Amino acid sequence: MTRTEYPWLLPSALASHEQPGRPGRPRRTVRDWVVDLTLFLCAAGVGMAVLAAIEADRTTPEGVLIADSLLGAAACCALWVRRRWPVTVAAVLTVLSVVEPVASGAMLIALFSLAVHRPFRPVAVVGAVALAAAPAQPLLRPDPATSFMASTIIGVLLVLLVLSWGMVVRSRRQLVVTLRERARRAEAEAALRAEQAQRLAREAIAREMHDVLAHRLTLLSVHAGALEFRPDAPPAEVARAAGVIRDSAHEALQDLREIIGVLRSPGDSDEGNRPQPTLVTLDALIDESRSAGMEVTLSHRVADPAGAPAATGRTVYRIAQEALTNARKHAPGAPVDVTVAGGPGEGLTIEVDNPAPAGPFEPVPGSGQGLIGLTERAVLAGGSLDHGPRPDGGFTVKARLPWPA
Repeated sequence: MTRTEYPWLLPSALASHEQPGRPGRPRRTVRDWVVDLTLFLCAAGVGMAVLAAIEADRTTPEGVLIADSLLGAAACCALWVRRRWPVTVAAVLTVLSVVEPVASGAMLIALFSLAVHRPFRPVAVVGAVALAAAPAQPLLRPDPATSFMASTIIGVLLVLLVLSWGMVVRSRRQLVVTLRERARRAEAEAALRAEQAQRLAREAIAREMHDVLAHRLTLLSVHAGALEFRPDAPPAEVARAAGVIRDSAHEALQDLREIIGVLRSPGDSDEGNRPQPTLVTLDALIDESRSAGMEVTLSHRVADPAGAPAATGRTVYRIAQEALTNARKHAPGAPVDVTVAGGPGEGLTIEVDNPAPAGPFEPVPGSGQGLIGLTERAVLAGGSLDHGPRPDGGFTVKARLPWPA
């Protein structure tokens, strides 16, 4: 349910809910003015018809006829304020109609408006008074053309009819307001869920990029440390290390800009045009590590790497990337063996193994949270990850991930 484009066609009670920011008492809409004018004319027409019947009775004094005319006009004019004071107007017109048949039409309209705008208790009280006044009016001001019993029955039926009709209209309006509020709450909750989904997506993208950024910065740290502790290295090796540092710095800066851009853009809930790693791109990661000076042996036993699920392939890539980064930091110069095996229905297994470092080295600082993040990533992917030192001082990281048939 959406907000209507024509609130002036609604009653003021519904228009105030349609535009909840408007302070004060609801103002009449165009529809209200048309309805009020129509009801005023109807009440005036009924009053004039009754006044004509009274005037036709030759026994009616002239003063009573003038009083009926003035009180009938006042009753019709009172209908213009019935929206603001429905209980007062309905009660006064009900009492007045006992002695003034000219006010009967205005009294019925006031009862209807009371039933529309007020709850059951005041409607029941004023309605009981109106039912009691139904036999009193023909008793005090009898109609020569109608019997007392007929006048009483007609009066009771008219009162019950307008009260019932008014309560039906009120219940329908309350139902519309309730449905509209539910629709607004549903829209707000949907917007909140969409915003939360965007936030979670941005956080996931930022975590993905953080892994890549950590890999680049580790390369920077390792090669900068090599240049620092080996000032007598051959010029070719120094040039190669400087080139790796330059490339890694450039790529790290680009990754950092992408992370900041993702976190700044509320509507950027997808991964954009950035290519995501898969099992196919694992060879490129190994080549990059080899170009950085690592001795890496890859055993790829997957017959169709492109057929692996995208999420599983990306998880394998991140595990290999983090394991190679840790080996570069904590066992520089040691050879690393990477084994990937599996297939549809069997699952994927990746194992990264390195021996203890050959000699002393300058440790690279780190947070120690990489393996914890890998374990969480593997569990979220439906698999498991084991890691720990070997008896000979080396280290092994092994993960098992599902690959549905």
